[in-house]
Amino acid sequence: MKKLTIYIFILSIFIGFAQQTPAPKQNKAITIEGATAHLGNGKVIDNALIMFENGKITYMGSALTKIARKGEIINAKGKHVYPGFIVPNSTLGLVEIDAVRASDDDAEIGNWNPNIRSLIAYNAESRVVESMRPNGVLLGQITPRGARLTGTSSIVQFDAWNWEDAAVKADDAVHLNWPQNFKQRRGVVSQNKEYKTQTLKIHEYFSNAKAYLNGSKATTHLPFEALSGVFNGSKKLFIHVDEEKGIIDAVSFSQKHKLQNIVIVGGYQAENTIDLLKKHNIPVVLRRVHSLPNLDDNDYDLPFKLAKTLTNAGITVALETSGDMERMNTRNLPFYAGTTVAHGLTKAQALQLITLNAAKILGIDENYGSLENGKSATLFISEGDALDMKTNKISYAFIDGRSISLETHQTKLWKRYSKKLEK
Repeated sequence: MKKLTIYIFILSIFIGFAQQTPAPKQNKAITIEGATAHLGNGKVIDNALIMFENGKITYMGSALTKIARKGEIINAKGKHVYPGFIVPNSTLGLVEIDAVRASDDDAEIGNWNPNIRSLIAYNAESRVVESMRPNGVLLGQITPRGARLTGTSSIVQFDAWNWEDAAVKADDAVHLNWPQNFKQRRGVVSQNKEYKTQTLKIHEYFSNAKAYLNGSKATTHLPFEALSGVFNGSKKLFIHVDEEKGIIDAVSFSQKHKLQNIVIVGGYQAENTIDLLKKHNIPVVLRRVHSLPNLDDNDYDLPFKLAKTLTNAGITVALETSGDMERMNTRNLPFYAGTTVAHGLTKAQALQLITLNAAKILGIDENYGSLENGKSATLFISEGDALDMKTNKISYAFIDGRSISLETHQTKLWKRYSKKLEK
């Protein structure tokens, strides 16, 4: 009897810590009427009509159009509809509690790990992941950390039973950490004397990989095999680099090895390489907007206005959230985009940073990133401006047409303690 009691107690703990049950497949048509629809492609429709069925948008247009409404009708007059927000370069689902080593699976030992797949380590039941949904962050690129070649990322949606269900695009890109030309420690900047050697090792590794892939492959080399998609263009190479010289060298490296699908991640000094990035049509995923300048002689607001500078120059830009407490801070992704509005971008441009631009960079724009006929019904309804933390209050959210739960551990705590304050 004692053992049974202990078993029930342990089971209750696991049930209490489990994520909300994922929503079932859409089984009836849904119509959203009267909202202001922010399409994610720069367009806005007032008094919009959106219908979706079997997970796909079947009609996107004006509510004044004389067309039969289908299925469940949601009156969204006075509210706003947005595409689901997308976060690139995230470790969501790879770490639950930083201080608990058993829940930390965001990096592998060794320096050259292109064959390491983040997808199979993704925890679909993460309580941190479910806390993204109430702010409209519904998809993400799950990316390993550490090492020179950190591994292979995958794109997932944030309402799933397991990593197989979560996968939107498996093994989309390999990630390379470019060496820093300068190091900064305790405010002191010094040159990295190993920079040339480190970059030569990257060239050597890719040359060896290409030689292996073009050879007999008598002995299987899994890391080199994982780079085959980078060479043939079916996979992208995300190069994590901030410095001007590093960006220039990284682009030169990609040209030397004939790598066509590259993305710059971080890009802190990308404004100094605009012509180079435009020439080779290279997009940039910018570091967290709410950051301090790296150097004393940088403009104090450089992290806030960089998105505008690059966007105005014609470069495709998206936002990421890596850094201190990056998983928890990912829920602030829409508000990072909102900050760029205060520093020059229009709201439509800022929205594209976390919707269509991100989808294009990740190669999922055929189905996600904007509200268009035939695309996935991955969207949400907000009481107000979704880029403003004061008004982004979500009442409905859908992933592939499935009406997902907006309850999380945090919303439960909020309800609990808000009652205390009412006394």
